[in-house]
Amino acid sequence: MAKLDRIIHQPVRLQIMATLVALDDEAQLGFTSLRDLLDLSDGNLGAHLRKLEDAAYIQVQKTFVARKPQTFVQATLLGRQRFQEHAAALKSILEQE
Repeated sequence: MAKLDRIIHQPVRLQIMATLVALDDEAQLGFTSLRDLLDLSDGNLGAHLRKLEDAAYIQVQKTFVARKPQTFVQATLLGRQRFQEHAAALKSILEQE
């Protein structure tokens, strides 16, 4: 049986990864867009992004747009792979019933 990924399994991180993996491979999503989409506070989203970034599942890019700091997030190849493995493990569990 496939193994659940403990980092991704946390509900907010699962939502983050599902959102990012749904994008094209090189696509990024802005921090504020992701925050608003998932209805999270800045601090809550930031903490979960740090956990995913530490695991190399996402890449965070900070830049300036029109002199304002902007943060963009995207899933890495490893993150996409781990998400697919996690989804397969969930599917396997559901099919056992």
